[in-house]
Amino acid sequence: MRLNAEQVVKRAEKAESRKDQWRSVFEECYEFALPQRNLYDGAYEGNSPGQAKMDRVYDSTAINSTQRFANRLQSTLFPPYRNWCRLVAGTDIPEEQFDDVQRALDVYNEKMFAVLRQTNFDLAMTEFLLDLAVGTAVMLIQPGDEKTPVRFEAVPQFLVALEEGPHGTVDNVYRKLRIKGEAIQQQWPDADLGEKLRRAIEDKPTEDIDLLEATVYLPAEDYFCYHVIVPGDRHEIVYRELDQTPWVVARYMKVAGEIYGRGPLVTALPDIKTLNATKRMLLQNASLAIAGMYTAADDGVLNPQTISIVPGAIIPVARNGGPQGPSIMPLPRSGDFNLAQIIINDLSVSIKKVMLDDTLPPDTMSARSATEVQARMQELASNMGAAFGRLITEAMLPIVARVLDVMDQQNLIDMPLRVDGQQVKVTPISPLAKAQNSEELESVLQFMQLTQEIGPAGQMAINMDEAVNFIADRLGVPMRVLTTKDERAAMTAQMAEAMEAQMADQQAAPPEGAPA
Repeated sequence: MRLNAEQVVKRAEKAESRKDQWRSVFEECYEFALPQRNLYDGAYEGNSPGQAKMDRVYDSTAINSTQRFANRLQSTLFPPYRNWCRLVAGTDIPEEQFDDVQRALDVYNEKMFAVLRQTNFDLAMTEFLLDLAVGTAVMLIQPGDEKTPVRFEAVPQFLVALEEGPHGTVDNVYRKLRIKGEAIQQQWPDADLGEKLRRAIEDKPTEDIDLLEATVYLPAEDYFCYHVIVPGDRHEIVYRELDQTPWVVARYMKVAGEIYGRGPLVTALPDIKTLNATKRMLLQNASLAIAGMYTAADDGVLNPQTISIVPGAIIPVARNGGPQGPSIMPLPRSGDFNLAQIIINDLSVSIKKVMLDDTLPPDTMSARSATEVQARMQELASNMGAAFGRLITEAMLPIVARVLDVMDQQNLIDMPLRVDGQQVKVTPISPLAKAQNSEELESVLQFMQLTQEIGPAGQMAINMDEAVNFIADRLGVPMRVLTTKDERAAMTAQMAEAMEAQMADQQAAPPEGAPA
């Protein structure tokens, strides 16, 4: 039985209240490292319209490192204009059908990336990975039109509240949505506006309407319920039943019992705040050192209320240096600039290390060899640790499954198989994934080389068909490039027949010098 509007709103409010315990951490992460995506400053609610996003930011180390963190993940996991995964026939596919199914999947794979390249996927993925630096990233994938078949929207973390299912996956997503009244029926042509909402739209069509967009999984029915509700009136304007959720929610790292992820920015937050405070004090001290402060002799009584500790200030005192002291003299400068710079450098290095921003050489250095690039990729993969596997499970696989589902709905492909790991598997072939596989691949190639040196006895120990398929799979080589097992068997038989015919000709030929 599906939930009514009242039940959905209450669940959304409960999910939002659970999120409030993280609000202070999220707010500081976005303020100091992602000010361009910060909605925690009250601007969304209209409490501080026009407020500058970087009023309290004095150091850009965290901002730059976060941007490079997102760019690095995108270039190594989802590189633009390159295929970063491959559809592979799963274990449920019969062996006699495997080659044909794999060739069809290779065609679907190419069609999928052709569609992705004509959409806003790369732009949305950049924003998605920026949010992932905080810990939790959310993307909405919806059908588009003929020009843009699939639409991607990286939804800011501030706007969503999450609920987990029994297996630790995010099943339910509640989103605060603000949309112009006149755009509601453009977005949902079948929307049931109701009399009150319809009059409000007719009176002020450009006025923003606050809605609740909810996707809730019902385990008993095994489908997702999609709701769009006016929360104040508890009026449901859109309801749909979906076989698959349109949401992709990825957590960088996750602690048991917590719904929201912990990203590198959460780990680096103490250093980021300390660096920002140190930089602020250093700038204040620098301004005092540049403009100076002075004391001026005054025969009256010193009034502390009149003292202004700002550059160029003149502080009245009874005398400067005794009865014969000067009328005005500079105040001795306090603070140690060298010590402050050492602290700043140490904090910057620590932040960059946490943000994986110390694995690449400076831009001014010469180009690197392919071997060094591969080694650095392996280093990045090892530094990410378990986060790599979580990103594959919670980001890459759901994105591929959802995109293929949307393409199937729009008749761009005819997908009779499920992307469930049994019928169809998704194998990453991005640079970072290849770095993860390189050690295993090198072991196989080294073993094959050793067997060649041993001779025929060593070569007999290798199943060459399986070895070739294994290497091709690890390198992401399309099936159409390879010959099938039947074609290899036919070519082997032809070669054997040719050798037998050659030997027969040699045996039948008369000895050299003998009469014909």
